[in-house]
Amino acid sequence: MEEDGKETHSRESKRRERQAALESSDTDNGLCGWIIVGLSILLMLATLPLSIWMCIKIVKEYERAIIFRLGRIVRGGAKGPGLFFILPCTDSFINVDMRTITFDIPPQEVLTKDSVTVSVDGVVYYRVQNATLAVANITNADAATRLLAQTTLRNVLGTKNLAEILSDRNEIAHSMQSTLDDATDDWGIKVERVEIKDVKLPQQLQRAMAAEAEASREARAKVIAAEGEVNASRALKEASLVIAESPSGLQLRYLQTLNTIAAEKNSTIIFPLPMDMMQAFMKRD
Repeated sequence: MEEDGKETHSRESKRRERQAALESSDTDNGLCGWIIVGLSILLMLATLPLSIWMCIKIVKEYERAIIFRLGRIVRGGAKGPGLFFILPCTDSFINVDMRTITFDIPPQEVLTKDSVTVSVDGVVYYRVQNATLAVANITNADAATRLLAQTTLRNVLGTKNLAEILSDRNEIAHSMQSTLDDATDDWGIKVERVEIKDVKLPQQLQRAMAAEAEASREARAKVIAAEGEVNASRALKEASLVIAESPSGLQLRYLQTLNTIAAEKNSTIIFPLPMDMMQAFMKRD
């Protein structure tokens, strides 16, 4: 936790240094710049109140404006939300949307660590954290983040085998989020969340995995049935030992069996003849 805090603090310090370097003061434009700015102010004053409508600009609550004066970013960074002023002829501005942006990562054909080809897609949530860096450091922050997300997805999944991709989606998403966040830090982009949407397997591999799972279930079923037979045999053995201790117990078991069979009216009852009754006949012979 302490290392993460130090890393975040260091990242914030570097971001502030980059922003400070980008924000130039009016003196950076030199004497010629001062003259042009002064003429622009005089033009604005001479055309009052009509020039007010050209100088007053409005940005919405979720937007920030980056003002360029003679090509340089004005000191103070992004302006807004609400009203702000610009000088005619010398100032221009760019609006930056600060809301969270969501985009889908197109399905990527990835060769896993165990040489299995899978198609994986995802979704990324990001927002502009520093409008100045997002405008000055990169041409198109949105397009760059989309392309980087695709390559990062392929790179991260290339180090995983198929079982890890199917079971450790949260870990993969967290690893992608950290990688993207570090890479886009110089662009003023904050990657808030990455999710793996779907993992598509080839049809042959799906059939093979289904056959493997079915065979595994059948094997477990046979093992359970065999264990049941063993337990039943042990129980029957113990029952036979108990009955052998008392000859009348076998007769009672006969009667109980007949009672059970008699509950079904459409059943044919076969009454077993006790062997004790046959012993007398066997002795005469």
